[in-house]
Amino acid sequence: MKRVSDILSRKGSHVISVTPDTNVFDALQLMADQNIGSVAVMSNSTFLGIMTERDYSRKVVLKGRSSSDTLVEDIMSTDLPYVTSLDTIEHCMQLLSNRHIRYLPVFDGDEIGGIISINDVVTEMILSQKETISHLTDYLHSGM
Repeated sequence: MKRVSDILSRKGSHVISVTPDTNVFDALQLMADQNIGSVAVMSNSTFLGIMTERDYSRKVVLKGRSSSDTLVEDIMSTDLPYVTSLDTIEHCMQLLSNRHIRYLPVFDGDEIGGIISINDVVTEMILSQKETISHLTDYLHSGM
């Protein structure tokens, strides 16, 4: 059974973060530069939440706010469930689907150990299915 640790070993566990007093424009620029859809919001080494592209579109653009004058702490998501590296991919998919979210923070104890996206989870599920098909194909061909 595939776990969050499988995703992190494939994509890495480096977390791109900003502070809560970063303006949204700068956070978006960082996200664009890193080609990512979210950033962790950290104060020193404490995880406070995540700012996503969805937060920006719903809480800045649709409300007519300025991304230069709005702080990350004003729009970040803080009520996200979290997972550990031992959680299964199926559990992650269920959380993402049930909560209608796209990102999950991964914690190892009190420390943030990464952020996984719905894309990461789907990719891991596809890789797992391809692996299963390959094993079954090898098994069938070995018996002939």
